[in-house]
Amino acid sequence: MTTPKNSYAGDGSHTGSYYAASANPAPERPALSGDHDIDICIVGAGYSGLSTGLHLAEKGYKVAIIEGAQVGWGASGRNGGQIVNGLNASLQTIRKRYGQDTATFVAGLVQEGGEIIRERIKTYDIQCDLKDGNVFAGLTSAHMRELEERMQLWASYGITNQQMLTKAELREHVNSDLYSGGLIDHSGGHMHPLNLALGEAAAFEQNGGTIYEMSPVTSVDHKAARPVVHTANGSITCKTLVLCGNAYLGHVVPALAARVMPVSTQVMATEPLGEARARDLIPTDVCVEDIRYILDYYRLSGDNRMLFGGGTVYGGADPSDIKAKLQRNMDKVFPQLKGVKIDYAWSGNFALSFSRVPQMGRIGDNTYFAHGYSGHGVTGSHTFGRILSEAIDGDLTRFDVFENVPWFPFPGGRTFRVPYSVMGSWWYGLRDRLGV
Repeated sequence: MTTPKNSYAGDGSHTGSYYAASANPAPERPALSGDHDIDICIVGAGYSGLSTGLHLAEKGYKVAIIEGAQVGWGASGRNGGQIVNGLNASLQTIRKRYGQDTATFVAGLVQEGGEIIRERIKTYDIQCDLKDGNVFAGLTSAHMRELEERMQLWASYGITNQQMLTKAELREHVNSDLYSGGLIDHSGGHMHPLNLALGEAAAFEQNGGTIYEMSPVTSVDHKAARPVVHTANGSITCKTLVLCGNAYLGHVVPALAARVMPVSTQVMATEPLGEARARDLIPTDVCVEDIRYILDYYRLSGDNRMLFGGGTVYGGADPSDIKAKLQRNMDKVFPQLKGVKIDYAWSGNFALSFSRVPQMGRIGDNTYFAHGYSGHGVTGSHTFGRILSEAIDGDLTRFDVFENVPWFPFPGGRTFRVPYSVMGSWWYGLRDRLGV
């Protein structure tokens, strides 16, 4: 198969991540060639596109997914692998900005993505090292107050599977002196993200769906009554088009480019630590993230490696030395890991919206989109995929709520959004260091 080059994915091969090195076997899928006509065309074989496509295929629709590289090539196959409930923007923020009705609506679906993931894993027997438990760690008294307020707010919406942890109780989950305490969400969890994506792709194909890989989209006619997607060697005309390129859609659809900004985050994987050493670090095998503005997040892999992530680069560039950048942070959390061998280090982009609230809507009568999960895409993308499928199937109830949530462009437009965001991160980083 000839592999088309494209600007964002090189030759289309997966990044040099631990996930790619430990991925389950997957078929080689063809590139799009020639002109085709189908009910529904989806751009992007990440979680959003796969979730949307699988829901629709299960309903009997004829669906094709076009992917510029390989299934799960972007954020879906290289993220931290954490099933974290909620959006980047808190329920409190959503209530203040958009009103109580919107906050109540969002509260009703913040756990849905994790439920969908677990249902998919069970129904289709997806082997992806699923584990339960998600801990939020606080470094300061201000962080602890924030976590207490979060737990009480979520409980007011009937979400009661969270529990505050004192410093001593947190040590039962995370063997580190760095933290003041934390909060555990028993309905959270973690898994091998690329293997989840590959399993969902296989499930989609089992239900009659078609995936074209190595097929970068060159143009989209979303204004036509029947939208058309073009690649270098083919096209698909469809009744309904769904754009799920997220941080990697680029400028192919100018109407969406200004809505989000690519932001890179980094992850590294140690050598296998062995069962005893791994359990000494994270005794209950939960995933962990702190609640700073620029946070650390980490967990143990299925073969007992420490997967440690963090860092933010606005605009989506890769740091020159990922290992050095993350090693300093990991040594602060786990001094006992100083000198451990790092086998893999990689970077990837997520799409940041200015409001930190994901966006869903339409451009033209028959073209839908979803993007801007702002670092919370593992669960959010699965929920949005279901909502998009509901809308395409005729039930616009939940879609209309998100479509009507106001979105705001980054101040300064595309030219100044990166320096603006960097200045903001400096300010919030200073607040983290001062403990306020």
